[in-house]
Amino acid sequence: MNSETPVEERASDLAGRMSEMLGKAIVGHEATIQQLLVAVLARGHVLLEGVPGTAKTLLAKTLAMSMGMEFKRVQMTPDLMPSDIVGTNVFDLASNAFHLRRGPIFTTLLLADEINRAPAKTQAGLLEGMQERQVTIDGERHPLPEGFTVFATQNPIEYEGTYPLPEAQLDRFMFKLLIPYPSADAEDELLARYDAGFDADRLQEAGVQTVTTEDELGQLRRDIQQVNAEPGVLHYIGEIVRATRTNPSLVLGCSPRAAVMLLKASKVLAGLRGRRFVTPDDVKALALPCLRHRVILRPEADIEGLTADDVIQGVLATVQVPR
Repeated sequence: MNSETPVEERASDLAGRMSEMLGKAIVGHEATIQQLLVAVLARGHVLLEGVPGTAKTLLAKTLAMSMGMEFKRVQMTPDLMPSDIVGTNVFDLASNAFHLRRGPIFTTLLLADEINRAPAKTQAGLLEGMQERQVTIDGERHPLPEGFTVFATQNPIEYEGTYPLPEAQLDRFMFKLLIPYPSADAEDELLARYDAGFDADRLQEAGVQTVTTEDELGQLRRDIQQVNAEPGVLHYIGEIVRATRTNPSLVLGCSPRAAVMLLKASKVLAGLRGRRFVTPDDVKALALPCLRHRVILRPEADIEGLTADDVIQGVLATVQVPR
């Protein structure tokens, strides 16, 4: 399809191609795949939370390959330094000058594996890149690729030797996606594929190919702004966010950035669904992944067994839906 094709048709076509290609390596996780695609097109970062072995790394790797994105992976550890991610200036004796040795952040899709194992100083090394898509090394600014995206993973059950992400950094992620165990049917299909010879380290042999280009993605990111959100829908998003700030179960509600992120993501989802206008259903579909990591429960609500998802679902149930 060329750039003259309506943006909703191009977005819907890309969603179909991506779903088919990722299905060659990933069993289940259809909703997660769609949300990852939304984040990439909305230029948002994603925090993936799930126990080990639930295909978080494979999801990121397969998505990058399918989209033709340069992919790099960093294993976050307690002794990792910020310079190990962004790079450093190194003196070259041959030229008698310093030159930049670029770190893995200079890529299109960066997977920060087990991000909560890195100390706060190293986590903060990602902040400038995530927010401004540039890094500063020895006072000199270096731009990152236009489509620079961070996928970070964390394990929800291990707390020893980890450093919880501060609220300021959590707020930089467009989505926090919870990766569950697969269903019984999906797990049986997974076993059948491995029995037939599937190898996660050889995705090309499984038929995974590039189905788009950086230029196509860049054009689609720009054109997706043509998707329209009526004033009623904008007010609906604002009401949801404002309701979290007065909710008695929360110490901290969502910031204006949350509303902006929810709007951007909803516009992309509408396009992927083949529409040029946002509906309340688009907003509802992305409210949980977009807001769950931006609120803080009161201790008494936590003791009662409430979760952030429970509170947000309650907010969605009380905010009036526009006609």
